[in-house]
Amino acid sequence: MKVGIVGAGMVGSAAGYALALTGTVSRVVLVDLDAALARAQAEDIAHAVPFASSTVIEHGDYPALAGASVVILAAGVGQKPGETRLALLARNAAVFREVTARVLEHAPDAILLVASNPVDVMTQITTRLTGLPPERVIGSGTILDTARFRSLLGRHLGISPRSVHAYVLGEHGDSEVLAWSSARAGSAPLASFAAQVGAPITGHVRDAIDDGVRNAAYTIIAGKGATWYGIGAGLSRIVRAIAQDQNAVLSVSIATQDVLGVHDVALSLPRIVGAAGVTAHLMPDLADDEAAALMKSAQLLKDTADAVCL
Repeated sequence: MKVGIVGAGMVGSAAGYALALTGTVSRVVLVDLDAALARAQAEDIAHAVPFASSTVIEHGDYPALAGASVVILAAGVGQKPGETRLALLARNAAVFREVTARVLEHAPDAILLVASNPVDVMTQITTRLTGLPPERVIGSGTILDTARFRSLLGRHLGISPRSVHAYVLGEHGDSEVLAWSSARAGSAPLASFAAQVGAPITGHVRDAIDDGVRNAAYTIIAGKGATWYGIGAGLSRIVRAIAQDQNAVLSVSIATQDVLGVHDVALSLPRIVGAAGVTAHLMPDLADDEAAALMKSAQLLKDTADAVCL
């Protein structure tokens, strides 16, 4: 399968690098307004390929996207230290007006995978700009927040994060909702598992994990200016679900008809992802306060997206 990546900055190149090392797809094409950057990133990644896979890494302009089954949209301006994801909206919406039109000119059948922040609103905007069905416009959403949640829970419990089943819902950003009430470790509810292994989820532990998940991006941005490795791996994971038609359950963002009474809003829920894109979504069992927080997150994202004049 061929994958295009528009935007060869740190996020786009990290996604390309992850795809190359895992050998998930046969071909990756990097496209960027700065052609020299796209070429440099492609060549650098290509030099890593012999150590890991046989993926072909190329660079080019938009016509090089022809035949791509998935196009990752990582174009746009970067997040500044202290800047919220929602504050990026006005600057990134203008970029997507041109990018989406040029992508679909050459890859009209591709699934679009949105990575640019604020990702939920940009996913909504991309859906409206392109007129594509929502299942073909997928935002990376809270896939990274969910990974952070599972990582911190696994660390506390002393188990692999891959044995933790927990999700972050709603916005990839300040209003995100950690679904504690539906979290499980192995086959047991989280609280039960934690008690059995002598690592109870106290209020202090819960607050520390919540803070670690919710503020991870700000900590990383303060230290090195941006995040890229985690989201690059997350994007690669979504592409693998599509390429291998896995029907994997991933916390990704698409425009959704109704979320707790909020209509036509893009946010993250656990979704089934396969070759056709998103085929279904799931609503976890939520405590009353979690449901209220998710509804608030949904309304915030809808109000923001609806304010954008396209």
